[in-house]
Amino acid sequence: MGNKVYIGVDLGATNVRSGRVASGQLIQHYNQALPKNKQIENVINAITTAIEAVWDKTVVAIGIGVPSVVDRKTGVVYHVQNIPDWEEIALKQILEDKHGIPVFVNNDANCFALGEKHFGVGKPFDHFVGLAIGTGVAGGIIQNGKLLKDVNCGSGEFGEMCYLDSKFENYCSGLFFHLQHQTNAKTVFEQSRLGNQDALAISNAFAVHLGKLLKTIVCAIDPEAIVIGGSVAKGHDVFHAPMMQEFCLFPYPKSIEKLQIIYNTKSENQVLGAAYLAADAEV
Repeated sequence: MGNKVYIGVDLGATNVRSGRVASGQLIQHYNQALPKNKQIENVINAITTAIEAVWDKTVVAIGIGVPSVVDRKTGVVYHVQNIPDWEEIALKQILEDKHGIPVFVNNDANCFALGEKHFGVGKPFDHFVGLAIGTGVAGGIIQNGKLLKDVNCGSGEFGEMCYLDSKFENYCSGLFFHLQHQTNAKTVFEQSRLGNQDALAISNAFAVHLGKLLKTIVCAIDPEAIVIGGSVAKGHDVFHAPMMQEFCLFPYPKSIEKLQIIYNTKSENQVLGAAYLAADAEV
């Protein structure tokens, strides 16, 4: 990243995070909840506020990760998850007009993977999947040490793959706890740690679904490692063992013999990944 200064932005389903990054270090960090009314103008204002909160005159470019498919060249985002009004938004152009510097847009899970590769636990690996589990679930794919540059930033959208009666996302993210059990992951994991049998049954069911998702990822990508992050991943002390029990039923044992599954729930790595996105695009 050199000595230049960048801003990274992570737009999630419920929060927007930003950070000013210089020489690979997070200098200033900001986090705010998205407005309950997620109309286009309100969300754009929240992103602008997050950028301005960490802005200084030395910033040369902005990178932003969004939970959607993206036209990487034009910076237009389509069908943003959990923000219904965002069907087609020229986000790059809007933010460049507001801030007067280059803006680079990509998928949020891709930014997570970039953050892990350059600043986190993914550093030792040339081939890995960064799997972000929060309100939804999606992945970013690192191959030969670089982010896989597909056409629409759609590679790694494992949550959208068909599974049971719907898709993996409804069983392998926060949606599982909300849709299936009318609760949330944090509560279930807290109660599980206390030995609550009902909570443990829910945690174990989630773990089995997640183990099956990991098997699907290995079939598709065959990575060296899977790095798991996001808010739901903070419960890995509860779900890891039953998840691995399911995962180890993979039909080709040699394929997973050396595979590493690593957790990193530091939210700043997604912001750092978005900043790296801008730095890499500027090279």
